[in-house]
Amino acid sequence: MKILVIGPSWVGDMMMSQSLYRTLKAQHPEAIIDVMAPAWCRPLLSRMPEVNQALAMPLGHGALEIGERRRLGKSLSASGYDRAYVLPNSFKSALVPFFAGIPRRVGWRGEMRYGLLNDRRMLDKAAFPLMVERYVALGYDTPLAAASQLPQPLLWPKLAVADAEKQAVAAQFSLAAERPIIGFCPGAEFGPAKRWPHYHYAALAQQLIAEGYQVVLFGSAKDHETGETILQSLDEPARPWCRNLAGETQLEQAVILLAQCAAVVSNDSGLMHIAAALDRPLVALYGPSSPDFTPPLSHQARVIRLISGYHKVRKGDAEQGYHQSLIDITPARVYQELSTLLHAPQETSCTS
Repeated sequence: MKILVIGPSWVGDMMMSQSLYRTLKAQHPEAIIDVMAPAWCRPLLSRMPEVNQALAMPLGHGALEIGERRRLGKSLSASGYDRAYVLPNSFKSALVPFFAGIPRRVGWRGEMRYGLLNDRRMLDKAAFPLMVERYVALGYDTPLAAASQLPQPLLWPKLAVADAEKQAVAAQFSLAAERPIIGFCPGAEFGPAKRWPHYHYAALAQQLIAEGYQVVLFGSAKDHETGETILQSLDEPARPWCRNLAGETQLEQAVILLAQCAAVVSNDSGLMHIAAALDRPLVALYGPSSPDFTPPLSHQARVIRLISGYHKVRKGDAEQGYHQSLIDITPARVYQELSTLLHAPQETSCTS
C-alpha cells in the first residue's frame, strides 16, 4: 500500500500527526508513507521512521493557486498512491490528492470538500476532544463514533536522536560538557499572552545555574530579543552559563539540542511538542490557550495552568502583553515540578 499524507503547516500539529503515521504502520507494516508538507518540516519528518519521504509543498500557507495545485497533483499521478489522508480541514489542502487521481481520499468533512474527498468523515468535536485523536481516527477504515473507540494506548509521537549527534551539536555550539542542560522555550507563535514572563524565566535560570546547570534558550529569530532580555536579567556571574540560541540554530540543530537537555521548560508552543516527542522531562506552562486540545504527549510532562477554558487573546492586559494567569505561575512552582521530574523521571504526567 502506498499512502500520501497532506500534512499540517504548524510545528505542534506536525508532531501530533506522527501518531497517525505510527497507527497506519501498525495496521499495515508494509505501507509506504510519504508526507507532503512545507519544506521546513523535513528535519522533523526525517526523524519519523514511519515516513518514507517528505515531499515539499511549494505553496505558501493560505495560497489557493488552483492551477499550481493541479500541476502538482498531476505530477504525482504516476506515483501509484492507493490512498491519501488530508489532515488540514481547508478546501485547498484536498486539491492535490484529487488532481493526482488517488483512488481513496480520506479526511474530515472540513470546508466545501464534497467530491474532493471520497471518504469524508463527519467530526463530532466533543467526541474527539484532542487533536491527536482526530488524526488517529482517520487511520481506521471503519469510521469511529468517539475517541473511546480508539485502541489504547495511542501511539504518541516519538523522535529519535543518536547520542553521537547530541554530542557533536553541543560541541558545535560550545556548550559546557560538565554542566547538564536545562532548555527554555520562552517564545510563542501568537503573541505575548501565551508567554511566561521573561523575569520568571530569569529567576528560574538564576536558581538552576547556581545549582550547577547551564540554561539554553531555544526559539526562532523573532524570539531572540526575548532571549536577550532573559539573559540580561541575570546576575553578571550567571550569564556565561546561559546561552541564547533563539534564531541561532536551524530546526534540525534545535531538535538535537533539545534531545540533549536534562529537562525542558516551555510555553505552549511547537518546541514544547518536540520536547515531548523526544521524551524529555518537561514542564509545560499554559495560560489563555488550553491543554484540553493539544497537550504535550509524554508521560514525562507536567502541565501547569491556573485557569480553565479557552481564551482567544494574543496580548494580555499586563505590562509587555503578558497574561495574568501566566504571571501568577511562580518560578518556585515551576522549580518544584522541574525538581520532581529531574529526580523521578518515571513519574506519570499530571495537569494542575
